[in-house]
Amino acid sequence: MPLPLALRVALWSWLLAALAVGRSEILARLPAPVTPAVLAALTGALVLAYRLIGSFRAWVDSLDLRAIVLFHVTRFVGFYFLVLFWRGDLPYAFAVPGGLGDIAVAVLALVVALLPFSDFNRARFTYLWNVIGFIDLLLVVGTALRFAFSRQSYELAELTRLSLSLLPTFLVPLLLASHLAIFARLKRAGT
Repeated sequence: MPLPLALRVALWSWLLAALAVGRSEILARLPAPVTPAVLAALTGALVLAYRLIGSFRAWVDSLDLRAIVLFHVTRFVGFYFLVLFWRGDLPYAFAVPGGLGDIAVAVLALVVALLPFSDFNRARFTYLWNVIGFIDLLLVVGTALRFAFSRQSYELAELTRLSLSLLPTFLVPLLLASHLAIFARLKRAGT
């Protein structure tokens, strides 16, 4: 089922706005707690859209769960977190646990989506992967929140500039919302 035109325009507009925000480095000029607030607002908007916009929910629900899981290979961005830590641009407490966790979730996404499991086992492994991936993402966001509300907020300045600014303004809200959509789909399926 194709995504309705209005929703495609909305998603592309959102991506372009996120790119503009990153390019302008507006997040760097705002108080540090604004970035997590933006992430929360965007995630909330996606969850509301899923719940309230029937055509969007129908489109998400029409996707093969493996495609949604494969979207999480974007979490190989964890390698870049590790590079930035080694360069001294991100703190250990954020980059290393977050980077390693994201890499593990991305690898497991490939396993869950691509290995030839029975439908029953695929559903079980997808649920287990989803729990692990969701918790990992919440821990990374929680660590970023801790930095945002501390005197060390400057240590996550990389997240306010392109390309990492796309994490709080675009990718992480999509990832969080996709975890919630997977939980909803599996619950409806009785998994």
